[in-house]
Amino acid sequence: MSSIPQITDNGNSVSDFVTIFMKKFSVGKLLFKCNAGKEKGIPVMDIFRYLFCMMFSDRSIYMQMKTGIFNGQFSQNTIYRFLNSAKTNWQRFTTLLSAEVICKFMKPLTSDDRKDVFIVDDSLFDRSRSKKVELLARVFDHCSMKYRFGFRMLTLSWSDGNSMVPVTHCLLSAADDKNLLCQGTEHDGRSLAGKRRLQARRKATDVMVELVHAAQGAGITARYILFDSWFSAPKTILALKKEEHLDTIAMLKKNKTKYTYNSERCNVKQIYSRNKKRRGRSRYLLSVIVDIGKDSESIPAKLVFVRNKGNCKDWLVLVSTDTELSEEEVIRIYGKRWDIEVFFKACKSYLKLVKEYRGISYDAMNAHVAIVFARYMMLSVAQRENENDKTICELCFCLLDEMEDITFNQSMRIILDALMDAVMEYFHISEAQLDEFTASFIRRLPKYMQDALEWRETAA
Repeated sequence: MSSIPQITDNGNSVSDFVTIFMKKFSVGKLLFKCNAGKEKGIPVMDIFRYLFCMMFSDRSIYMQMKTGIFNGQFSQNTIYRFLNSAKTNWQRFTTLLSAEVICKFMKPLTSDDRKDVFIVDDSLFDRSRSKKVELLARVFDHCSMKYRFGFRMLTLSWSDGNSMVPVTHCLLSAADDKNLLCQGTEHDGRSLAGKRRLQARRKATDVMVELVHAAQGAGITARYILFDSWFSAPKTILALKKEEHLDTIAMLKKNKTKYTYNSERCNVKQIYSRNKKRRGRSRYLLSVIVDIGKDSESIPAKLVFVRNKGNCKDWLVLVSTDTELSEEEVIRIYGKRWDIEVFFKACKSYLKLVKEYRGISYDAMNAHVAIVFARYMMLSVAQRENENDKTICELCFCLLDEMEDITFNQSMRIILDALMDAVMEYFHISEAQLDEFTASFIRRLPKYMQDALEWRETAA
């Protein structure tokens, strides 16, 4: 497939593209591997496919059933049982699906010289109006600088600079009991549901290392891992280097954390003040080699001080555990971290991450996030296959517009066919009279309805 058209007369084109994606990357087999098996007679793929395509509908499950446009062979309770299943490992599902997309599709299209990266960041999963959501917590929102009700959606993604693929996630609750608003359901700590809830209460930096370990275990590789200052603790950087064998490129906080520089323990402010800065329009102000950690556990790293574009009198500091990288290359690679911000925006604004599902089960929320991540993977594949340089958001609008056009056209044709059958039955007119009546009827319709029924006039 080279492109996704905005307007088409083929009512099955979007459905066909979803089918191709699911078959190409063996979505059904991956669901089976993650314990998403059917309990009764309804195939799991039917339910998953329906939920996957919910983004193309402007109505909820309830309203679809209320208005009679729901075409599934299962009930609303079947959907909720699927989402609330505590035995389905949704983290593993997104990891395995992303491994299929990255290793079998993205990597062969990417040059070996291109530096691919892991990107880690978190975003607010807002549930401000909720009161009884499982593990609901007071979470600090970095954008509004206020505490809100919800979760921190910790996300690990992969990027080659052209395409970004979400790998896995964890909905983090509060590690401190004072910020926890609702307790989690009791589960055996050895079970998947119990481990999932225990993970939600741990520190984000510890969970991040676990997600990276799971991604590499699934066969996903990258040269560097990028994250901002919220995750750049020396302990985390050391763990990623020694346990996961990954070099870090991250932004550091201007706090009291000390590094070994010229045999002294100094923080970044002290290091900056003791050195002469580069003049002119250089991309960086200062670059030094330090040791992160203490004694035998320390590793060398390069600190690159750059100007803050938002404040010409301020500066920022980047760290790279690959000391052979040039300063310009450190700055260039760290710029790829912005891909995950675009991903969060697309998921919340276009893929219905927050507003589509409002359940209270922690298992169901994880299932919903995994389905949204799978939608984004499909759009990433479509973007890479597309000859035109369309963005993810534009592709999403194309799909949505196409589904709306198809729904309206089909509805108008069904109404017209029913009207013509009734006229033939009750008035016993000839075919020629029916064609004349149809043409006269269409001419009296508004222009947008005539466009939807243009095929009938041509056939007549």
